[in-house]
Amino acid sequence: MRRIPSISAIEADTVGWGFFLCARKEIRNGRSGPFIALQLQDVTGQVDGKVFQDVERLQSEFEAGEFVKVQGRGNRFKDRTELVIDNIRRIDPSHDSKEGFTEEACVPSAPRSIDEMWEALTALVGTVANPFIRTLLARVLETNGDMLKRWPAAQTVHHAYRGGLLEHVLKVADVAIFLAEAYEADRDLVIAGAILHDIGKLQELNYDVATRYSLDGNLIGHITLGVVLVRGETAGIGGFPDALRAQLEHLIVSHHGSKEFGSPVEPRTVEGFILAAADDLDAKLHQVRQHVTKDQSDEDFTAFHPRLKRSLYKPPSND
Repeated sequence: MRRIPSISAIEADTVGWGFFLCARKEIRNGRSGPFIALQLQDVTGQVDGKVFQDVERLQSEFEAGEFVKVQGRGNRFKDRTELVIDNIRRIDPSHDSKEGFTEEACVPSAPRSIDEMWEALTALVGTVANPFIRTLLARVLETNGDMLKRWPAAQTVHHAYRGGLLEHVLKVADVAIFLAEAYEADRDLVIAGAILHDIGKLQELNYDVATRYSLDGNLIGHITLGVVLVRGETAGIGGFPDALRAQLEHLIVSHHGSKEFGSPVEPRTVEGFILAAADDLDAKLHQVRQHVTKDQSDEDFTAFHPRLKRSLYKPPSND
């Protein structure tokens, strides 16, 4: 049996075996009884998988967060390609490496080098003029650098891969700085907002090679966790102005833009409006590009995107 191609190349007529990361695993009840619903990942993307046969035996062969060897076939379901899985087991590194298994090939990562992005972020902090903000940001990066270099920005919605949070932060900063200059806003504040607005995701999400919500993530959420982190850091900086602390915390609690979308407070400063707009734009455009890239139909428009609530135009290739 031939090897399944990378996830981005899987089609309805694909048949074979392959190595993947099992990012999610659930037992669900269907018309014919229980089945296993999976999300599989490799470096090119994600695909849903389903196990309908021999469920009782196979559910003990692997867990979410493990690398797996899969045998199955492609299928189209609700305008999406999925894998119907005949057999699945956890990886045996000593054996499967001989057939080409590597962890790196199964873990989705940001397209841009993490080292390059980290260098850009630390350089950006160095441009901050306000000494209190610069000290705060330097401390946050020093304390959380190892996680910031690896963490995804979300479990599924946008930038949901290794280095995704760092990629998102830099793009939000780029857009926010541009808008701050256009509208004569406080550049230092918008840089701080870009770096700190999702900092609570380091506690909201557990991440090794798969992403899951932590206990604090489920019970508290990244906005509140971010405020707690920033308040703790500012308390350790002598003479940190209380009004400045409040403005920074406001950027975190208002960055979703409205109470409807989860912000406990809506933007009340120019910098708050700028940050919310930049964050929303980057998250949406990332979803747009991902959806257009993954759509496999020959139509001019993609399948309906449930979160964006529309289908999207696929411009002709310039090749």
